Amino acid sequence: MKNLIDKNNMKAALTMATAALLGPNNVAQASNTLSNSQDSEWEFDSAFLLYSEVDRVSAGEVILSGQRTFENDEVLNVKLTIDALTGASANGAVAQPTVQTFTRPSGKGQYQIASGNTPLDDTFHDTRVQLNGQWTQLLETDYTVSGGFHLSKEYDYLSLGINGNVAIDFDRKNTTISTGLSFFHDTFSPEGGIPKPLASMLIGDSSNPEWDDEFAKTRLGSNDTKTTAEFLFGLTQVINRRMLMQFNYSYSMVDGYLTDPFKILSIVDLNGVTQDYIYESRPRSRLKQSIFTQSLYHFETTVLDISYRYMWDDWAIKSHTIDSRYRIPLPNSFGTESYLQPHVRLYQQSAADFFSPFLFEADSVPVFASADYRIGEMTASTFGLNYGMLINNGNELGFRLEYYQQKPKNAGFNEPSVLKEVELYPSIKAIIAQVSYSF
Repeated sequence: MKNLIDKNNMKAALTMATAALLGPNNVAQASNTLSNSQDSEWEFDSAFLLYSEVDRVSAGEVILSGQRTFENDEVLNVKLTIDALTGASANGAVAQPTVQTFTRPSGKGQYQIASGNTPLDDTFHDTRVQLNGQWTQLLETDYTVSGGFHLSKEYDYLSLGINGNVAIDFDRKNTTISTGLSFFHDTFSPEGGIPKPLASMLIGDSSNPEWDDEFAKTRLGSNDTKTTAEFLFGLTQVINRRMLMQFNYSYSMVDGYLTDPFKILSIVDLNGVTQDYIYESRPRSRLKQSIFTQSLYHFETTVLDISYRYMWDDWAIKSHTIDSRYRIPLPNSFGTESYLQPHVRLYQQSAADFFSPFLFEADSVPVFASADYRIGEMTASTFGLNYGMLINNGNELGFRLEYYQQKPKNAGFNEPSVLKEVELYPSIKAIIAQVSYSF
């Protein structure tokens, strides 16, 4: 087996779990809010979230968002998010019936994985601080503009972004058309540097005087960048006094460093025995498009919120997402105004055209290859329940508990004999718990 070095770590595996207390500004909604607004004090939403995968990543997150409406119908939204992640993350290598040894991302030290186990690096940890701001105001009676910024900082990652939106109301504000543009510039500075795509991981005695020089040969540099430009078109329509519908189309162009510096692939022989590890390689551009539709229906006392999203890109990934919530007010016998809100989310995704759980030693190495399950074929489901109640003159206290399960699938790859004895596509199970307070 060749000598090489590893890059594991999982960056930002938590994104799907966080509650959107102050998500991307919905201009159509803001327009209707502004039309009836009055000067008010600050209103705040806060939340504390815990996310825990079985034997993998755990995270704690604090969210605080505030909104202030001024007397001239301007609205300021500010959101602060702080989270900390720790635990173990899959590095992309396949399980083996023997012990495996990997070098840590920094190039300093190694770790071993027991036979039959999915290769995980248990030293993963990171802290993220994110700040978002949005300013919205009416230009004229039926015209609303909005602009905002995004700042996110992690140990080895910096993201900066801006956005602008315009919304126009028609038909006595029953119809709203909105367009938006956003631009992000991200900088990656991974521990140990940027690995050379498809280079072998250096494995051996890191105390050897020649180790640093040999390790440097597997690096391209200390950092790299990517940019994201996105266009969004939205249509919001009041159907009747009970029903509201929304439709969005988004077009996103991403250029730059899109490879995960901590992911590797196993090179196996015809029996499935690992002979080498190489760093993954992804294209330096990605074009994504999506359509999104949402409907809210107010029954006599309950409210149904259901949405569907279809995404496709030039990596051959296609995904379908169905998300539904049903708000049920509880009887007054509970002593205060309160409600239950069941939540169900179903997700299905196809694999990228360069996804492969492993590569055969006898085959030529492709230009692009990744064993990252996040771009492989999978299904995922979320089932949860939220309980909220009004306290202290209209302030709201909420409790949320959800169960998430992700099931990677075989996208048509033949498994040699040794790999049939191990779990190539382990599922991920997680619990999400959150306490929120609006005041």
